[in-house]
Amino acid sequence: MDHLPKKIVLCAGARTPIGHIARSLAQITPESLLKTAIEGVLQKSSLYPHAVEGVIAGWVGQGSSAPNIARIALLEAGLPEKAHAITVQANCVSGMEAVCSAARHIIVGEGNVYIAGGTESMSNFPYTIRGSRAVNELKSLDNLKEAWPSLLNVPGLEVTDSIEEGLTDPVKLIGMAGTAEVCAQMYSISRQAQDAYAAESYRRALEAEKSGFYRSHIVPISCNGSSLETDEYPFLRENLAQKPAMLAKAPVMFGGSSFTIKDFYDKFGEHILGKRYAEGSSQATVTLFNSCARSDGAAAVIVAAEDAARELGLEILAELKSWAFWGNNPAHMGVSPIFSTDLALRRAGLRFEDLDDVELHEAFAATCLSIFKVGKEKFNQNWEEKFKDGRVNPHGGSIALGHPLAATGTRIILNALYEIKANPGVKTALATACAAGGLGGAVVLERPS
Repeated sequence: MDHLPKKIVLCAGARTPIGHIARSLAQITPESLLKTAIEGVLQKSSLYPHAVEGVIAGWVGQGSSAPNIARIALLEAGLPEKAHAITVQANCVSGMEAVCSAARHIIVGEGNVYIAGGTESMSNFPYTIRGSRAVNELKSLDNLKEAWPSLLNVPGLEVTDSIEEGLTDPVKLIGMAGTAEVCAQMYSISRQAQDAYAAESYRRALEAEKSGFYRSHIVPISCNGSSLETDEYPFLRENLAQKPAMLAKAPVMFGGSSFTIKDFYDKFGEHILGKRYAEGSSQATVTLFNSCARSDGAAAVIVAAEDAARELGLEILAELKSWAFWGNNPAHMGVSPIFSTDLALRRAGLRFEDLDDVELHEAFAATCLSIFKVGKEKFNQNWEEKFKDGRVNPHGGSIALGHPLAATGTRIILNALYEIKANPGVKTALATACAAGGLGGAVVLERPS
């Protein structure tokens, strides 16, 4: 963005290891995860707490247990009481929106040094009693407890799983896995291609974990006497990297006897543009192993005005050159990064070919491969070539690492920052992600001069 009145820079960042749902980090609250990430930022930088003027954090699973979680984590991490705090919710681009929101605050002169990030504990997403308090059984907690044995039979009341409800678009009435299958069918992305992509994500992530790339910005986290020091899911699925053929054994999500691919076309066919169900040739493709895993974790990064960062002696990892958000059809949400990327590149005055590193959120292998195909057809962007050259997700992505919803946008920015630091050949980098509701976000970073 050539018209920015100030240079915005990103300095040290840190994140927790990513825990698989209901496993190592399951007992840790999202505010504690965010506190750990903020403390990690302070540990890995020369930033002293009193210099922080605000914390902006994404959190998708927002609840009454931690209202304005950014403020709670700020105080628990020992940052100054005077500091402002905002919690944002933009689904899977929340952590990216937090970074860009911090930049906006700096540009308009509200402050010069922020910590931005995101946190999620999908292990602690609640089951919700949905209904009006006009219903007698819900008028008080005592009424609720008294009616508990017969609660499911009360008219006007239902118990919902907030994960499943939250991962279903309320406008198009389709789940996120369903949007991936829509893309796979619409753009003719085969199951074999998706499994091959997923296997490579696992392989790269394990290589990065073992080589120490992630140690540059992961801070260990302890719970119940044990400590998690590395991302959990890559090692739970290590056999898939060693024996990729095993991916073919995973059942498809929309090809069972109770809900066939024909049923999928009957229910969601209106979104599969240009395609109709064909007996014998229409095949379901999306599986748990070629999709991102539900996860727990948090990530944070320093966002600052360049002059303030230099005055504080902070190590500048990259300049925040531009950013963009773009909305598309929620049923096609997985390809939204194509459009946000194009806009962010135009704002930065760069071409796709100029990018040395691309960090792409891997919601599903189907969506990534759809981006490869549509990006080339629509904008002449050769994503596939960059992927084969190791310039798209060189250290694996969300399929292998996991996807703690609001933390992922910041996590992929950290991947780009520390790739710039580790690799002198990387001058420009892109972090981009899709989000439920049909949103795409993109951030362009440049090696500091």
